[in-house]
Amino acid sequence: YATCEMKPSSKIDADKPQVTGQVLFRQYYSYGRLEAIFYLDGFPLDNNQSGRAIHIHELGDLSNGCDSTGGHYNPFRVNHPRHPGDFGNFSPKEGKIRKYKTNLSATMFGPYSIMGRSVVIHEQEDDMGKGNNKASLENGNAGKRLACCVIGMCNKNLWEEKVTEVTDKKKRGLNKRMQ
Repeated sequence: YATCEMKPSSKIDADKPQVTGQVLFRQYYSYGRLEAIFYLDGFPLDNNQSGRAIHIHELGDLSNGCDSTGGHYNPFRVNHPRHPGDFGNFSPKEGKIRKYKTNLSATMFGPYSIMGRSVVIHEQEDDMGKGNNKASLENGNAGKRLACCVIGMCNKNLWEEKVTEVTDKKKRGLNKRMQ
């Protein structure tokens, strides 16, 4: 189990979203698939905004805000969006992101571990490498870094506290539709 305590970048303008919350990770064994919970607050309240890109960056260095986290974590030197930490776009609803993702290609084990690296939330949507320019293939033209955190180990209590909230919503939504 790992957690990343999200904080707004010290380098963004005051009028930009002040994103806080957690990104939680679980992986049972070294060859198992990584799961993640995105539990984030502080986005604008309107539901018509574009998605926000979320990526793992190579360094866990926050000495210069989110700008010192380096580039995308890309140990295999492949084009974006096939880096292990390219999580895609997330659309906030009512100022929040509550998402559970499974089958991620990043790992918490071995020489390619994400432990000690950072998670960065970008200002814009990821173009998924289709922007026809060099930046698109490196980082998806996702824009400035709004918030970031360093990935560190934690006990399972945090995961268990949040997982029911992000997975129960789907069940409640299904129940509402079936009534």
